[in-house]
Amino acid sequence: MSTPSASSTQISFLGTGDVGPVHGPNDGFPIERYTELVRPVLAGVDLRFGNCERQYSNRGSNARGDDGQPHGRQPPSMAKIFTDCGFDAMTVANNHMWDFGPDALLDTRALLLEKGIQVTGAGRNLAEARKPAIVECKGIKVGFLGYCSVIPPGGEAGPDKIGIAPLRVKTTYEGRGPHAPVRVRSEPDEQDMQMILDDIKALRPQVDVLMLAFHWGVIWVPRVIADYQVKVAHACIDAGADLIMGHHAHVPKAIEMYKGKAIFYSLSNFCMTKPERSAKWNEAPWVHGALRNHADQDPEYPLLPYGTDAKRTLMAKAILSKDGVKEISFLPMMIDKQYRPEVLRNGDPRFDDMVRYMDWASEGFDHKFTVRGDEVVITG
Repeated sequence: MSTPSASSTQISFLGTGDVGPVHGPNDGFPIERYTELVRPVLAGVDLRFGNCERQYSNRGSNARGDDGQPHGRQPPSMAKIFTDCGFDAMTVANNHMWDFGPDALLDTRALLLEKGIQVTGAGRNLAEARKPAIVECKGIKVGFLGYCSVIPPGGEAGPDKIGIAPLRVKTTYEGRGPHAPVRVRSEPDEQDMQMILDDIKALRPQVDVLMLAFHWGVIWVPRVIADYQVKVAHACIDAGADLIMGHHAHVPKAIEMYKGKAIFYSLSNFCMTKPERSAKWNEAPWVHGALRNHADQDPEYPLLPYGTDAKRTLMAKAILSKDGVKEISFLPMMIDKQYRPEVLRNGDPRFDDMVRYMDWASEGFDHKFTVRGDEVVITG
């Protein structure tokens, strides 16, 4: 029997949304229960990637002042969820990676590495924060880069400063009269954008597949994509990226095919809980109804207080080879009332509902969804 050539070897990949539940055994939530429904699916692929949404440390103090996030730092024992999922690589470029400051950030990074999980997106200085996570599987090298657009003040990495790899954003507002909505325009910071393009250029010759993760965008509100996200995603693909995965919004957002490459603007929540809703939900735009019906709380999910669509989620699935991404699809999912992500099966009404939802969320972007078995193949 002949042995397959290296060029014909393929591996399977799953990319998830935000990971960071804050309710553990002391709250009646065994850590292994969060992933019991999805673990067999994760175990069935060769490579897994996600976003580590919390710090795991016993060090540090609230670094965010009045905007403190006491749930943002968890005991290191809660990080068992990452090995339960079998993650091979993670991005730590997100807003919660500064909640309890630099020591907790470094502890989190070190803990993931100790678990055999490669890390990108934050570090002891900007060079380490920009360092890619590279995983080799069956001779195929996959590289990951991570950046964040919603870093708390002081959380950016510097040449000699611990922090998070930044993609800062410049926002301007155009008034259009007293009875028309203000036009909000956003552009990526030119220096940060060039830094990311330089990182892609440097990584491209080292790997067969290059993926980027961005913690970015309009939080909580379905469908809305900021200008800068599209500009950045397209520029990264033009520079050589094979796949873009977004986090932070806590609801699913559009999927776009650009030059044959997929952009997942938000993969939503994967394994998440939170003690209470943000104080921002009490501000006038929410109370007065400007975003009602799209972002109301779901009373059946008190520990997932990000809006009614926060229980909707998906995983990006890809077949990879030494020639890049051979096929891209997504797995429709739903988080149940025990906060367990569940991969939906074709024939389940919830599966059809999620496909319709993702088609609705992706209107205006080049995409075509074709159901095949229990997954949805994406083409342009």
